[in-house]
Amino acid sequence: MIYWLDIFGVAVFAVTGALAAGRKNLDLFGVVVLGLVTALGGGTVRDSILGATPVFWITDTAYIMVAALAALLTVAWARWGRLPQNLLPIADAVGLATFTVIGAQKALSLGVNAEIAVMMGVMTGVVGGMVRDVLCGEVPLVLRQEIYATASLFGAIIFVTLNHLFPAQAVATWIAIGAVLGLRLAAIRWNLSLPVFAHEDKR
Repeated sequence: MIYWLDIFGVAVFAVTGALAAGRKNLDLFGVVVLGLVTALGGGTVRDSILGATPVFWITDTAYIMVAALAALLTVAWARWGRLPQNLLPIADAVGLATFTVIGAQKALSLGVNAEIAVMMGVMTGVVGGMVRDVLCGEVPLVLRQEIYATASLFGAIIFVTLNHLFPAQAVATWIAIGAVLGLRLAAIRWNLSLPVFAHEDKR
């Protein structure tokens, strides 16, 4: 189940990368590159920090093929169909929820403590989107006032806690994914945000 969730998350994040590339009028090569970076960036950083080398997409090239195919299919869909206006934030929320849990789960499987597992979950969820936004010349979502990384942190804590209480059951996975997704979609729907630090030089 974890493997197929990981594949699903790669496909979803690749779609968000392709959609972002389309908004910036990039060519097909740019679409694929942005899709790959978005889908594989967080997991690559996670594996590198944890010493899980070679990283996951080198040992299993299905991740690369899925990400590239998802990006290209998004282009085809946009050319011959009509994409929903809110597809990008919703797809990004699904990818964030999936990768947060995947990252925390892999960290725990490598024997790290709970705090590091939470950090790896957040990193897996947000780094790919951060790189995508930077390459598109935008302020990353994680640095804006929107509830984004906070949702990932919330879900990672829930997963690690429930996984400790129910280690042999899938309940932790689905509850944590639902928590991240629910909080992120609520933030989008009702424009929820964290307090903003506004500093003014009064000299």
